[in-house]
Amino acid sequence: MSQTFSLNFVVMKKIQFAAVIVFLFVFAVFAQTKSDSSLREVMSDDGPAAGTDAIPTLSASEHLRRAEVYSSNRLFPQARAHWQKFLENYPNDPGMSKALFGMGRSYMWERDYAKAITWFDKLTKNYLDTKDGREGLAFTGACYVRLGKNVEAAKTYEKYTVMFPNGERIETSYLNIIDAYREAGKYDDANRWVDKARDKFAGKATEVNALQSRVRMEIYRQNWPDAVTAANESLSVGRFGGSMTSADEIKYLKGVALEKSGKKADAAAVFNSISYSSYFGGLAADRTASNIKKTGLSGSYGDYPVMFRAELLRNSKSRNVDPRFVLAIMKQESSFRPGIKSPAGARGLLQLVYDTALKYNKAAGYANLHPDDLYQPAVNIAIGTEYMSELKDQFNGLYEAIAASYNGGEDNAARWLARSRPKDPGVFTAEIGFAESKAYVFKVMNNYRIYRELYDENLNRR
Repeated sequence: MSQTFSLNFVVMKKIQFAAVIVFLFVFAVFAQTKSDSSLREVMSDDGPAAGTDAIPTLSASEHLRRAEVYSSNRLFPQARAHWQKFLENYPNDPGMSKALFGMGRSYMWERDYAKAITWFDKLTKNYLDTKDGREGLAFTGACYVRLGKNVEAAKTYEKYTVMFPNGERIETSYLNIIDAYREAGKYDDANRWVDKARDKFAGKATEVNALQSRVRMEIYRQNWPDAVTAANESLSVGRFGGSMTSADEIKYLKGVALEKSGKKADAAAVFNSISYSSYFGGLAADRTASNIKKTGLSGSYGDYPVMFRAELLRNSKSRNVDPRFVLAIMKQESSFRPGIKSPAGARGLLQLVYDTALKYNKAAGYANLHPDDLYQPAVNIAIGTEYMSELKDQFNGLYEAIAASYNGGEDNAARWLARSRPKDPGVFTAEIGFAESKAYVFKVMNNYRIYRELYDENLNRR
């Protein structure tokens, strides 16, 4: 028996070792697709044919590899050329679902949602039993939302909940149904799905998120008493950990509803109960001009430095963007390191992705732009501030919307702003539909708040 045990132990160790080797290989391949050297290599190999049907037919794995290199660096036409070759020549390859998903996702990134849906439809028609297929169905719903086809979006997400009750996106599907029906003006349907979400996810963060959806909806509808009731219910349920909201956010929304209903003393009491150290506490203090004890949010000049001052002032002043806000973004994005690159292909101080940079490089004074140019501080700051200036005009100067757009995309920020009534920074931030983007806005706006406390608009120390 001991000999058998020893043999089994050795076999298990070999399997574990092999698993580690496979993991390291996959990780190495993934990391390679993100690297600048890999991008330079595939661009050189493709030459002038890059992004056209003139590229030669390669092995299935090589087409997928090159497509992933291009896609991860946001060179989508070049990626699609390789996916298309793969689809035409290797219809029985196991990578078909990956290629179809890549085609749809690339058009979605480019905001060509109608084309994205056609590719996701091809994917879900034949590969709904794969993770790519499930993702394609969820992204189809997201594309319908962005096209303003909210009923179609809700029905697509409903299909997901029926087909994949334990799917990776089941919780967000319920929340997306609520918002889609709300944006379609079908408030009874939206409220019905709030109740369904509460029943299915009782005791979980999604229940709290569903209740917060109701608070937002009633504020948008200007049903102030119903908004206060929904806020009180959210606060009584609690369990904010892991959710997309917080007690401070719900209190702020409740305060807005009370204020709008004429109960200003009650509103002030609610605003004064919010911790000043939170984002919503700062907004509440500004609303009430109260004597809230301002503790818990402070910064030193060492933690909040002014870097690249000349470039910042030159570019931000000419474009009417507060340089302290640019610093707030820069601190969050790169910690002032010009040579870094994200897994999503964002480069440099302001973490610009190449396809976005190509929309603003000429206006910023850089007619010819290569991806590596974004590592140069002067180039990155000029294009980044040009981009922020465009966003500022688009969002009527609301810096929260600029930050949300910077992280979550312009179309999403525009949608969240359209859902915001009244046009209030805190109401807008509560409407942000991505947890990552909301957390990002909190961090950037707190950075901005501290930079304004430490420096004047010319970046001189106070």
